Amino acid sequence: AYNIHVNGVLHCRVRYSQLLGLHEQLRKEYGANVVPAFPPKKIFTLTPAEVEQRREQLEKYMQAVRQDPTLGGSETFNSFLRKAQQETQQIPTEEVVLEVLLSNGQKVKVTILTSDQTEDVLEAVASKLDLPDDLVGYFSLFLVRETKDGAFSFVRKLQEFELPYVSVTSLHNAEFRIILRKSYWDSSYDDDVMEHRVGLNLLYAQTVSDIEHGWILVNKEQHRQLKSLQEKVSKKEFIRLAQTLKYYGYLKFDPCITDFPEKGCHVVVSAGNNELNFQVRLPNEQIKEGSFKVTRMRCWRVTSSVPMSNGPSGSSPGKSEVKLELAFEYLMSKDRLQWVTITSPQAIMLSICLQSMVDELMVKKSGGSIRKMFRRRVNGALRRSDSQQAVKSPPLLDSPDASREPMAKLSSKLTSVSLRGISHSTSANDVGANDFHGNYAFEGIGDEDL
Repeated sequence: AYNIHVNGVLHCRVRYSQLLGLHEQLRKEYGANVVPAFPPKKIFTLTPAEVEQRREQLEKYMQAVRQDPTLGGSETFNSFLRKAQQETQQIPTEEVVLEVLLSNGQKVKVTILTSDQTEDVLEAVASKLDLPDDLVGYFSLFLVRETKDGAFSFVRKLQEFELPYVSVTSLHNAEFRIILRKSYWDSSYDDDVMEHRVGLNLLYAQTVSDIEHGWILVNKEQHRQLKSLQEKVSKKEFIRLAQTLKYYGYLKFDPCITDFPEKGCHVVVSAGNNELNFQVRLPNEQIKEGSFKVTRMRCWRVTSSVPMSNGPSGSSPGKSEVKLELAFEYLMSKDRLQWVTITSPQAIMLSICLQSMVDELMVKKSGGSIRKMFRRRVNGALRRSDSQQAVKSPPLLDSPDASREPMAKLSSKLTSVSLRGISHSTSANDVGANDFHGNYAFEGIGDEDL
C-alpha cells in the first residue's frame, strides 16, 4: 500500500489496484484524452528500484489529476479520497455528535454521520444555527489548533475530499478543533451577511474575537468608540467601524521565517485585502512592513518534507515533523520577477488563502455574483460551483519500502532544486516544468492587468 499525504498529513493508504480502478473510472467518465497516463502493470514482482519508480509515477499521476479543474473537482475523484480516508482510519459509518466552535468560543453540537463530507457538516451547522441557505456559502469550516493562550492557529480550510469527523479524530489530539468562520475576502460582502440576524451575529462574534486577539489594530479612541457601540448593542455600527480599521478581514498567521528581504528573517504574515502582508523583523531588530499583492504573483507552490512512518498514534503534525514552504514568484517591478519563500507549518493554509482570493477576483472580473459562485444545486444536493474550487493541493505518496530514509523530499526532482537557490531567477523556466505543480493563477491575464 502507498501512503497518500494531503496537506502534510497522512490522508489514506491505497493499493496500486485501487488507484488503477479510479483511473479506469475517470477514463470512462471523461475520456482517455483528458485523463493523464497511468503507470503500467508489471507481470513480475517489482524490484526495490521499480517500486520507487512506480511511487514517483503514481505521485505525478495523482498530482496531475488533482491539478486538473475537471478531474480534481470531480465527485469520482473526491469520493475515492473520502472513502479511502474512512477505510484507512478504520472508522465505521455511524451517527456521532461533532462539536464545532464559533469565533466567540461557543460550541455548536451537530449530529452527523462519520462518513459525512465537509459540505454536509457545514449544512448541518448552518441548519442548527438557523443560517439561511443562501448565506451558507459565505462561511467555511476550518481545522484549527488551540494554542496555550486560548487563541487559534489555522491549519487549513476543510476540503471537499475529506470527512471532517475523520480528519479531526484521526489526529488523536484534543488541541485540534473545527471552527466556523467567514470565507470571503471582500468586506463589501458583509452587507449580504448582515441582512440576516444569524449572519450578523456570526460576523459580529468574529470581529470582536479578531480585535481581542490583536488581529485588527485599534487605537485608544477607536477602542472607546467600539466599546460604546458594544454597550448599545449596535452590532451593525460596530462592524461598520471595524471595517475602517487596519487588518479588518485579514487572517493572521503564527510567526515564521522568510527569505525576504534577506535570509532567515522572522516575519508575521497576514492574508487579506488581496495581499499577503509582511511584518518583518530584520537582523538589526528593526521592524519593516510591506505587502505582496496577489495580482502581482505569477505563480506559487508549496513543498514539504514529511516523515515516512506515521509515528506513534499520539503524535500530530507539529513543527518538528513537517517542514512546509510556500514560495511565490512576484513582479517586484516591471520586468523583474523574484521568488519569495515563507517557511511555516501553515504554508498550506496560506496557499488556500491565495487561491480563494484569486477565485474571488476572477468571479468579479467576469461579472459573476458571489452568491452564484458559492452555491448551486446538483440533483437536489448542495454543491460548490466550479468557479470556487478549493485549492488543488496535490496528494503526495510515500514509498511502501521500509528501508528508505525516515525523511524524504516528496518529489525526488525537488531535492535538487533549492527554492532559495533560484530566488533571484527571472523566470520559473530555470526549473523544469514537470518538477513541481505550481498554481499559475493569472496565466490568462495580460501584463497590463498585473
